[in-house]
Amino acid sequence: MDLADGILARSSRAVARAISLVENRDPQAQPLVDSLYRHCGRATIIGITGSPGSGKSTLTDRLIARERAAGRTVAVIAVDPSSPFTGGAILGDRLRMQDHATDPGVFIRSMASRGSLGGLAVAAGDAVRILDAAGYDTLLIETIGVGQTEVDVVELADLVLLVLMPGAGDEIQALKAGVMEIGDFYVINKDDLPGADKLRLEVEYVLSLSQPSPGRKAGRVFATGALRNRGVDELHAAIRDRTAEDRADGSLATRRSRRTARQIESILRTRIHEVMDVHLEFSRQLPDWVDQVERMEVGPYALVDRQIDRLLSNRFPHGSKEEQ
Repeated sequence: MDLADGILARSSRAVARAISLVENRDPQAQPLVDSLYRHCGRATIIGITGSPGSGKSTLTDRLIARERAAGRTVAVIAVDPSSPFTGGAILGDRLRMQDHATDPGVFIRSMASRGSLGGLAVAAGDAVRILDAAGYDTLLIETIGVGQTEVDVVELADLVLLVLMPGAGDEIQALKAGVMEIGDFYVINKDDLPGADKLRLEVEYVLSLSQPSPGRKAGRVFATGALRNRGVDELHAAIRDRTAEDRADGSLATRRSRRTARQIESILRTRIHEVMDVHLEFSRQLPDWVDQVERMEVGPYALVDRQIDRLLSNRFPHGSKEEQ
């Protein structure tokens, strides 16, 4: 059985091996992921993000339990972008989720940056496609914070939960800074802490001033105490209702199309940068280009146009650009 067959048979060993390939940028990874595309599209993908300490892992654990009780299989990707030194996720496979470690219907995998934050969202996207092709019903993507890398990762999701905690102090500032745009459901977790009601009112106010991004519906606010299972049933039911509604009215298809467009653009930009580095020796030549511009020998636009002409002549030496 080759690796793709093992993934389609939902072999946890094959799935883990494939995710390692994409995480390590192995040359085998890209053709493997491409071969799995026609088996994707069935899973519901939920992103869970928020500041450290807000209770995301506990909430994730509770949602896994409810999905399993409903007979659905679950895969979790726990993304830790802040661990470039060890090459492994700093919290491992999230100890709070280990109640599900022996359940064959649950797959849990941590992913770390391995020193390259820019590639983490790409690797996570490929991991999502591997798990989707493997036939898991629900995919949960949990991130450790709300930085740009985490935003890129949760944009892989069909529905995003932004988990907030009373007393964190910087939550509303983060919302005002634009993080609000990534959420669909806003979860005030640890709702028994002082300030929970005030935080909910503030979030609802910020939402009332915001227009949903294209393809998204108005955000909703929930209060939970995940540690004691308070409010989790209501949240879980709302997730199922919203994702079913989005499938039925075409919102999900629109969102996924936009996601595919972003993926194609990202791959194209990466490929162009790779070509630039190989054929223009970009990294080596850049200091000299900077020097030329600063000595006013050439303007930056003219310099770039000259390098593009050089690149195209190298890539298409016989005037065959149009044929490509």
